[in-house]
Amino acid sequence: MAIRKTSALTPHDPVAVTLAQAALDVMMPLHLTLAADGTVAAAGPTLRKLFPQTSLIGQPFFDLFEVRRPGGVRSVSDLRLRAGLKLMLAPRGAEGQGFAGIALPFAGGSGILVNLSFGFGILDAVRAHSLTDADFAATDLAMELLYLVEAKSAVTEELRALNLRLQGAKRMAEAQALTDTLTGLRNRRALDIVMAEAVANGHPFGLMHIDLDYFKAVNDTLGHAAGDHVLREVARVLREETRRDDTVARIGGDEFVVVFPGLIQTFQLAGIAERIVARLSEPFRHEGRLCRISASIGISVSTAYERLSADEILGDADAATYASKHAGRGRAQFHERVRLAPDVPRIASAR
Repeated sequence: MAIRKTSALTPHDPVAVTLAQAALDVMMPLHLTLAADGTVAAAGPTLRKLFPQTSLIGQPFFDLFEVRRPGGVRSVSDLRLRAGLKLMLAPRGAEGQGFAGIALPFAGGSGILVNLSFGFGILDAVRAHSLTDADFAATDLAMELLYLVEAKSAVTEELRALNLRLQGAKRMAEAQALTDTLTGLRNRRALDIVMAEAVANGHPFGLMHIDLDYFKAVNDTLGHAAGDHVLREVARVLREETRRDDTVARIGGDEFVVVFPGLIQTFQLAGIAERIVARLSEPFRHEGRLCRISASIGISVSTAYERLSADEILGDADAATYASKHAGRGRAQFHERVRLAPDVPRIASAR
């Protein structure tokens, strides 16, 4: 089979080069040879692999492929007129698959050689048809480029996974830094952040300062293990008596603070405080022994201040807590700044 080509030494002297079909299969595994009437006379092995349900041999080329660019290529004569030009083709009835190609006539005008390549669609073709480097010419760098793409994808995915792990570790470290290790509640640092944001945003909130009564006696008589058990039980009670969006923090050995976003109604705060006092007055059992404590609570609300500061409202709630202790312990009081609603049970104000 002869192909007319131009010699590099004598550019104007055409030379006939003869290649056997086996050689074409090795050098151009995506080629087609067309007979003079435009039917497929031979096809490369990779091209045959792409059409496993169709016998390409004897099929009219333009029944198999649509030439999309340049326009107007609908016959063998049109292919001859555009010999040597880049063609953009697509198999008929195959969505998405496309080829780049070039057509050259054989010497003597007995037929046409059409050589194809995948172009930008090579990745999809390799995946769809399970192609390997054996399906490409030995000089084709497509597979090497694909290996680079796959290696880059693998590295990118590994970096993404590593970044996710680092972000998770960072979030965990941040959470641990803001968590009381014994009770699982927020710690003083977390409370400071919540208070600073609440004051800066100007959103109303209620605040309770809770101090445990008789906790030192539990530690002294029953031991620190019993004391730790009591603190964990207190944390459980506070979680159960507050909302999901409330901040419950342990800020000292036996001191707790609860921030109630949006909750400033004194009768509601009084009801929550009374439930907490009642539940913490019930003894906790530890290793068969009863641990008895109670709680003194001081309450304030952000709307009681013309110019609110975190230190001031915390200090006032703390003062109300100690007023509760001095009044007999196991009770709750509002700070004197807070104006009580008429239906609030009479809870003495801290002075």
